[in-house]
Amino acid sequence: MGEARVHISGFRMDFGDTTVIRDLSFDVHAGETFGFLGSNGSGKTTTIRALLGIYEPTAGILHINGRDFKPEHGDRLGYLPEERGLYKKEKVIDIMTYFGRLKGMERRAARQWSLEYLDRVALADKAGSLLDKLSSGQQQKVQLGVTIMNNPELLILDEPTKGFDPVNRRLLMDIIAEQKRGGATVVMVTHQMEEVERLCDRVILLKDGVSEAYGTIDAVQNKYGGRIIRIKHGGSIPRSPHYEVMLQETNYAELSITDTTDEADILKDLVDAGVTVRSFTTTKVSLEDIFIRVYGAQNNPVPAFAGDGT
Repeated sequence: MGEARVHISGFRMDFGDTTVIRDLSFDVHAGETFGFLGSNGSGKTTTIRALLGIYEPTAGILHINGRDFKPEHGDRLGYLPEERGLYKKEKVIDIMTYFGRLKGMERRAARQWSLEYLDRVALADKAGSLLDKLSSGQQQKVQLGVTIMNNPELLILDEPTKGFDPVNRRLLMDIIAEQKRGGATVVMVTHQMEEVERLCDRVILLKDGVSEAYGTIDAVQNKYGGRIIRIKHGGSIPRSPHYEVMLQETNYAELSITDTTDEADILKDLVDAGVTVRSFTTTKVSLEDIFIRVYGAQNNPVPAFAGDGT
């Protein structure tokens, strides 16, 4: 595993008398795609803003490449905030060229890169349009282009596919995957669990400002049961120490089991208990299932402070 591109240790964030982040610690390794997950108000955006020096942490260490982040380090960072920040009364090509210049690119190179990118994301005919004449999804494509210009070594993407249809979501995921193959480290803040399972090497789940789970996708899945048995049946599913009933409907049930549980033994126990088993399939517990399990019963979420929508 590569060196730590992002290192957070003992991070605490207070707003007045309310603690939003409590003793948070994790690393993002160089070259990996890292999923930063949590319900609204769990503290994700607060953490990102403290990492980038927008907020002053109450306590802890937040480093990018072994040091506190400063604006002069920004030429190797691509940050896509949840709140978009482009100049809406300017032409798309002028906006992208301007930001390319800010990232150290020559004007001609920045303009050429922008035109090629706009062609790739089906916006070539919008290069001369004012940004506010574009749809929100089209504006999001422009914002992503600005973010990945000059091939930054660290990409922090806050809800990069928010509001996208499946076709455009796949296109942007392909672009992000290309950035990783080119050597970029990617931090994704998202609620799209399928994207996380497809792209991310490791994840952290933040709940009420503390780490609920942290590690590889497999490790997190194993923590929450590892495997799910889906059963179409007749009769009543009995209690058993070998599984946990996660969902029970009239003729359908989902059972959570560990990786060491023998599925044949469970099937035998069900049949012996008089359950008519019409179908019996096993799969890994999905991150979406885990997300619902962790946050679905959240009765007292941390209030969302200014700017902390995620």
